[in-house]
Amino acid sequence: MFIQTESTPNPATLKFLPGQTVLSAGTADFPNAEAATVSPLARRLFAVDGVSAVFLGPDFVTVTKSDDAVWDHIKPSILGAIMEHFQSGEPAIDMGAETEGGHAEHSGEDEEIVRQIKELLDTRVRPAVAQDGGDITFHGFDRGIVYLHMQGACAGCPSATLTLKMGIENLLRHYIPEVIEVRPVAA
Repeated sequence: MFIQTESTPNPATLKFLPGQTVLSAGTADFPNAEAATVSPLARRLFAVDGVSAVFLGPDFVTVTKSDDAVWDHIKPSILGAIMEHFQSGEPAIDMGAETEGGHAEHSGEDEEIVRQIKELLDTRVRPAVAQDGGDITFHGFDRGIVYLHMQGACAGCPSATLTLKMGIENLLRHYIPEVIEVRPVAA
């Protein structure tokens, strides 16, 4: 098994491509070891000293290291944990556990605006940030302000604010005049 590794815009995060399906649908964000109880793969990764967060996508695994960890020291153990997991035959997520479908539900008078926001996120934003090992999902819309949840490599990324303000906010404001601002939300 050959696992490719890619850097991300977040220096604390690496993207691992095992060359096979990780999740058949959705994504799964594990911001800490306590959240990883439903994922044999994430539990293996959190067993590596220095791993602080794990994000699973359709064909990739994004790992964030703690500030004091050094990639050259922990990367071999991470590669070993991923390889061990796929050789075990266990699923990435336990049967019956929910993966995140993405966007939060929204209904009411702004329903059409929110539908447009979600469509732009799905077609223009999410594919681009998935290439960087992350995801950005709709969290809410209130009086012109769009709230987005950043996951994987996007969470804690130094360029995330620039991506939100200069990229996503400008895109949404261009197509949807009702959008005034975009803000991140905590998990």
